Amino acid sequence: MPWLFDLAPPDPAANLLPCDGIVNDYGPLFAPPEADAHLAALLAHTPWRHDEVVIHGRRITTARQVAWVGDAAFAYTYSGVTRTATPWSATLLAIKRQVEAAIAPISPIVFNSCLLNLYRDGSQGMAWHSDDEKELGPETVIASLSFGAARTFAFRHKRSGEKRKMLLQHGQLIVMRGATQSHWQHALMKSARVHAPRVNLTFRTFRTFGAAG
Repeated sequence: MPWLFDLAPPDPAANLLPCDGIVNDYGPLFAPPEADAHLAALLAHTPWRHDEVVIHGRRITTARQVAWVGDAAFAYTYSGVTRTATPWSATLLAIKRQVEAAIAPISPIVFNSCLLNLYRDGSQGMAWHSDDEKELGPETVIASLSFGAARTFAFRHKRSGEKRKMLLQHGQLIVMRGATQSHWQHALMKSARVHAPRVNLTFRTFRTFGAAG
């Protein structure tokens, strides 16, 4: 599985995928002291709860913990379970604005929601999946920001099985856009060598249907 990066500073305009999608690497968005402060605040003040998924009709509680926040009480259904968004915290709003400012030169966007994931150590990960729910719309833009332990993040092409991987560092921002969710899956790999927590923020534009449009 080829690595997606080298030791050179990332070029945010460069596409890290070979085909059928776009992933841009912005590198660390925060200096270490600021990233440390954000991690501590997120760990202490986020209303974490263990996630649930439905597999073969059975509701399973995951070791991973999550939180779903947004501009309104959006009802977001994935893995067979519906979650209702809670309001933004001051910390998350400040982080969101910095993310939006960082990616504006390539794709100006205002995110209206964020899914947070907490992995207590390397024994917890995320299986192969795509963020392709209808509420996110076609060619959705997802900004993924990592705090805490460095973890291996991988992509797998749905048709060819081709894989790419990268090591996401403390404070690092990547953005998935274009047809990425239609053609690629992604996963967070487990590792017995990781003993510290990681918090991942995925900023999204959630669409509502019906009267709200």
